[in-house]
Amino acid sequence: MNIVVCVKYVPDATADRKFEDDYTVDRVGVDGLLSELDEYAVEQALQIADDRVEVEVVVMTLGPQDAADAIKRALQMGTSAAVHIVDDAVHGSDAVATSSILAEAIKKAAPDLVICGMASTDGTMGVIPAMIAERLSWPAATLGATLSVADDHVTIRRDDDVASSTIEANLPAIVSVTDQSGEARYPSMKGILAAKKKPVETWTLADLGIDSAAVGLDAAWSNVLQTTPRPPKEPGRVVEEDDGASALIDFLAVGKYI
Repeated sequence: MNIVVCVKYVPDATADRKFEDDYTVDRVGVDGLLSELDEYAVEQALQIADDRVEVEVVVMTLGPQDAADAIKRALQMGTSAAVHIVDDAVHGSDAVATSSILAEAIKKAAPDLVICGMASTDGTMGVIPAMIAERLSWPAATLGATLSVADDHVTIRRDDDVASSTIEANLPAIVSVTDQSGEARYPSMKGILAAKKKPVETWTLADLGIDSAAVGLDAAWSNVLQTTPRPPKEPGRVVEEDDGASALIDFLAVGKYI
């Protein structure tokens, strides 16, 4: 079985994130990392590989050169190989273009199963798995709290506020998993050393047969027209020790918490 895990290189949430002059997210001038929500997808793929024989897990990402850091993390966790789609023309692509690029890359990789995280931590849209499935005419089983594979089908359990649903799809299929699917493993020293020898292929739009005019900022269906910097935090209120109880009561009363 061949599994592709789609992951994203995102700006570090603890860093000073900003936009570039064209109002796209700065992904070069800020520290980045593998999206935390995608680590759950990597973990689920590795668990399948742990339980079955002859399973290859390939991590795939679309992003700038620095996105190699996300690939490195996934390889250290235990994936077998990686594909990095990198092309300057991709800059500014929206979800529609991103899904088209990933769909062509998945066609080329020809996996039996594609696993994604529930959303990226920067865009938080959560639509890419379904959009890829539509382009490939594959079934999609999204937002799984559990994931299992048996014979020629995949099964997830999707939990919502009032009920749980079991969804089964025939392979090949695309699934996404939530942060409830299981804690992601930490790379071991053996995994870190082994990652240095694992193959990483680099693909461009030309390799995928995609016209660069069909992707990028100019082809995006929506554009950011204006941004406003986050206002600085206001200083907190300092309360003397003897006034602590009354100040707390006043705060709760003003906020209508009591």
